[in-house]
Amino acid sequence: MMAPRIQINGYTHRTWSPDQMAALDRIFFASSATQSFGGAVDKAAFRERWLGRYLLVDQPHVFLATDAADHVVGYVAGSIADIARQPRFADMATALAFAASSATYPAHLHINVAEDVRGQGVGAQLIETFAAHATACGAPGLHVVTGAASRNVRFYERCGFIEVDRRLNAANAIVFLGRRL
Repeated sequence: MMAPRIQINGYTHRTWSPDQMAALDRIFFASSATQSFGGAVDKAAFRERWLGRYLLVDQPHVFLATDAADHVVGYVAGSIADIARQPRFADMATALAFAASSATYPAHLHINVAEDVRGQGVGAQLIETFAAHATACGAPGLHVVTGAASRNVRFYERCGFIEVDRRLNAANAIVFLGRRL
């Protein structure tokens, strides 16, 4: 399959249409491990926790991938500042659990790509865009936290991340994957 022509733009570098923002939400929810919510309020709170706060506060650190028809096909959103040392992330238990590791790898990201373009290099392009941005902002490293058994671990490893730390939670092991910049 031929790789799509992808354009990556900073969230603040252009105006995004309502259709593009709806596509961003579709990609976010379709890619989420959580697929069931108690209702609209729970679903909105989930979006706010894992995406909305970045779109609101960390806009310079959000990048969207669009295809040749200008449809949003993926995004990367994150923070350059260490979330373990930011009060606004106090609701994320993993931020404190991995605080020692995040001191070395302070920038973090969340990335999702539409299912129909996965495996075509879009995610890698988004990671490289975010890594270059984090480097330009002075971050010495970046990290992601995911389930140890998640299929995305291999993707992150191909993008230069290594396992730095691991914790057990009630359901499974979670890993802190870091990449020096």
